[in-house]
Amino acid sequence: MKYEKWSLGYWFLKQYIIFADWLIHKKTVVTGKEKIPKNKPIVFAPNHQNALSDPMAVLLNTRFQPVWLARADIFGKSKIVDSILRFLKIMPVYRLRDGKENLDKNEQTFANSIKVLENNFALALFPEAAHSAKRQMLAHKKAVPRIVFMAEEKTSNQLDIQIIPTGIYYSHYWKFNRTVMIHFGDPIPVKDFMETHSQNPNAAVMALKSKIYDGILPLIINIKSKKYYTDFEKIREMYGRRFLKRLNQKYSALNLFKSDQKLVHLLEEAETNFPDETEKLVTTANNMYEKTERLKLKSWLINRKQNHSVRVVANTLFLLISLPVFIYGFLFNAIPFFLIDRVIRKKVKDPSFWSTFFLVAGFILFPLFYLLELLAVSWLIPGFWLKIAFLISLPFAGKLAFNWYILLRKTKGRCRLLWLKWFNFTEYKQLLKEKKQLFEKLDKFIIP
Repeated sequence: MKYEKWSLGYWFLKQYIIFADWLIHKKTVVTGKEKIPKNKPIVFAPNHQNALSDPMAVLLNTRFQPVWLARADIFGKSKIVDSILRFLKIMPVYRLRDGKENLDKNEQTFANSIKVLENNFALALFPEAAHSAKRQMLAHKKAVPRIVFMAEEKTSNQLDIQIIPTGIYYSHYWKFNRTVMIHFGDPIPVKDFMETHSQNPNAAVMALKSKIYDGILPLIINIKSKKYYTDFEKIREMYGRRFLKRLNQKYSALNLFKSDQKLVHLLEEAETNFPDETEKLVTTANNMYEKTERLKLKSWLINRKQNHSVRVVANTLFLLISLPVFIYGFLFNAIPFFLIDRVIRKKVKDPSFWSTFFLVAGFILFPLFYLLELLAVSWLIPGFWLKIAFLISLPFAGKLAFNWYILLRKTKGRCRLLWLKWFNFTEYKQLLKEKKQLFEKLDKFIIP
């Protein structure tokens, strides 16, 4: 298979993964898609936080079959793995750490990359050359500028390569039913840097590298603080929706993302300008966070205005009525779900790889289990088409069962808060008071 050619097999696999991706995620938000030029060679340059999930976020939400450049150490382990990687349009890039003698092998990768770009296909690689599993962009390497300059030089500056800064955001890095956002930024024409490159190649590389970095920054949440990274994340979790209201914005996943960007920026400014006050605020926020964790409550529940009693009754009725749907979905999805989850959490030590292994294992094992379950119960289901309907229903039933479980957890949280209110009113009042005081301090300290 040639990297620069459209692949029918890849297209069929992509359709399956698109469906599986819909099952996995609660919501997918894509912005800036209209900025991607047509009939021009494209290089996607996304931030890298979540291993395999990041390439999927790009390739599933564009029309392209992008060719990815990946670190060389994932190749050469077996011919089967190498064949799969080639089918998935992944090419190796050798670094000095892979051995100086291997650097010459990059010539073939670069030659293939140029073919991809010459055919107006999409190339993709991560400027950071590593993933962090944090909302924190790493320093960029020189790979993207070097490859695009080499491609333009070898084609006499005829390609007009467009680099697309891309921001990827996850509401959570490995939990099921999360929200994912993909933001495509303004294209960066490589030709704008070619004159500088002809005079001073290193200056051009550094300038383009900086341009890509600056292009990605508005598309992500980038918590630069090393001292307060975890603390600012907690404040964002507790105070984010309150800050959104202060900006007079209606709730949506995209609006919350944008207000969180502003909130993080203001917190970091406060850390720089008012370090002592920031430390006190962080301490207060941590005390509140630890208290809610101890009580097994979420900050959004602790709200005097919400009528939790009515919501508990309504939710409980709905949960009871829909219980058969949960049982059906749970019964036929629990074994592969918990088996994969248990094995991965036990065997994979780095949590940043959990979602990757879960995705790959899920794509393979869930269909196999569904077929085995069909075989196990087919004698109970009359007729061919009813059997097919049963098989098709299983992934949808699994998603419904998970949403049922989420509602159950939220209802249990409301019940815990009501229990605290009815049987330990003093602590309940103190909890409301502490949250109110924290939010008032944040309101005064963080001025939009």
